[in-house]
Amino acid sequence: MDKVSLKDFSQNNVCLHAECMDKIYPGTKALDNVSFDVIKGRVNVLIGENGAGKSTLMKIIAGIEQPSSGKIYMDGEEVLFRDTTEARKHGIGIIHQELSLFPNLSVYQNIFMAKEKTRGKLILDNKTHIGLTNKILNKLEHPLDANTLVGDLRVGQQQMIEIARNLIQDDLKILIMDEPTSSLSQQEVDVLFKLMRELTAEGISIIYISHRLEEIMKIGDYVTVLRDGKFVANAAVKDISVPWIVQQMVGEGKSYPKRDRKIDWSRQEKVLEVKDLTLPKSGGGYLLDNVCFDLKKGEILGIYGLMGSGRTEIFECIMGLRPEHTGTINLEGKALKVRNISEQLDRGFAIVPEDRQREGIIQTLDIGKNISLSSLKNYAKAFFVDSKKENKFIDEQIKDIHIKVADKSLPILSLSGGNQQKVVIGKGILTSPKILLLDEPSRGIDIGAKTEVFDIINQYAERGLSIIVISSELKEIVAIADRVIVVSNGIKTDEFSGDEIKEESLVLASYKGHYGN
Repeated sequence: MDKVSLKDFSQNNVCLHAECMDKIYPGTKALDNVSFDVIKGRVNVLIGENGAGKSTLMKIIAGIEQPSSGKIYMDGEEVLFRDTTEARKHGIGIIHQELSLFPNLSVYQNIFMAKEKTRGKLILDNKTHIGLTNKILNKLEHPLDANTLVGDLRVGQQQMIEIARNLIQDDLKILIMDEPTSSLSQQEVDVLFKLMRELTAEGISIIYISHRLEEIMKIGDYVTVLRDGKFVANAAVKDISVPWIVQQMVGEGKSYPKRDRKIDWSRQEKVLEVKDLTLPKSGGGYLLDNVCFDLKKGEILGIYGLMGSGRTEIFECIMGLRPEHTGTINLEGKALKVRNISEQLDRGFAIVPEDRQREGIIQTLDIGKNISLSSLKNYAKAFFVDSKKENKFIDEQIKDIHIKVADKSLPILSLSGGNQQKVVIGKGILTSPKILLLDEPSRGIDIGAKTEVFDIINQYAERGLSIIVISSELKEIVAIADRVIVVSNGIKTDEFSGDEIKEESLVLASYKGHYGN
């Protein structure tokens, strides 16, 4: 389908119009007089830094939140969505940035949750559920056993289930996709884009949020930019460029802070040494096969590899989440018997997990309590917590890593994705670690927030903290790492340092394990 120019859009093409939307939370105005049009049968891209108001606007359109003021029109008539049920009745579905699945239920149960089909009035028609689940997953080129528990799936597979559950909605008119590709491989992204074009060809409108600017240029038709809760600009994708998008988003271009690679790391003190790390696979074979590497004091070590290469499993073994592993893990020259995560935290390890919503934060706790959660024992007095001491350390951490928050007693979910990520990083740093493990620390956050996160990483490395970073983003890992190891199919295929760290070299090394060369 050809891209369309802005001049081609007329009032007749607009299937939803949000007029002068305001949303006020305690201490902040998330939306400030924002108007937004959804063009029928097109991919309508909504972009902006974390905290720009994108997700807030989408939650209002999907019936999750109510506006403080403003109106929504569909097909020329005013509508009011008091909840998601009313929005769904008008044909609006949403794929959330953070997964909203039930890990203890099966694939088909998740897909048909709140949309169950019955035989008679009381009996669930699971045969139909399974059949339709298989049909939609085959369309997504992602066949899975419909009876598999969602909790047993990797994050990318769970993301496809989140997408699938929206595609079975009857009379779908508008599909909101908030960072749908953040956990997907390139092959899965290609399948999703193909499906999106099929949907728009059927007249379905898509609202697409992504921080991957190259994706926007590839899949988008029409772009709207928000900044600090306000409308900034809109344009047809065919008429703009990536530098234009960045300039509108942040006011000026930003890039990742580059490391000073003049240090000779071979002469530095060795903090961590991993030898012959091996992790068996339940069905035979290995998730990790004799992986070896070391980490120096104050060094940033990058781990790069394709999804499923074994990157995250390395962290899980180090943190005691995979007691079945074999091999040797030495901390400051002493061999460790790794049994559980609690012991590893006490020894000076801290981890920022890939899935911050499920593993990084407690959604029912406020911002401050999330920051101090892992270091509570430092504030304990007998059976009580010294709140004054706890709050002092929380306030210092908020200031140190520049978490944008009006009140630390606000709910953690009131923060933007980038600031939530800072909270998870701050929680790990408050344990005073010797080694910080960061698994995809910039996942789902915008270019401005990414720059801030990598500034924080550099800052703590300069103070002597040893850091290991897993990243799928080549430009990030090239910019931030002093040294990079590459893993493929559970095997360490190569290692690069200093000026050897180049995108082309990392990509080639990441495919070695696939072809045996």
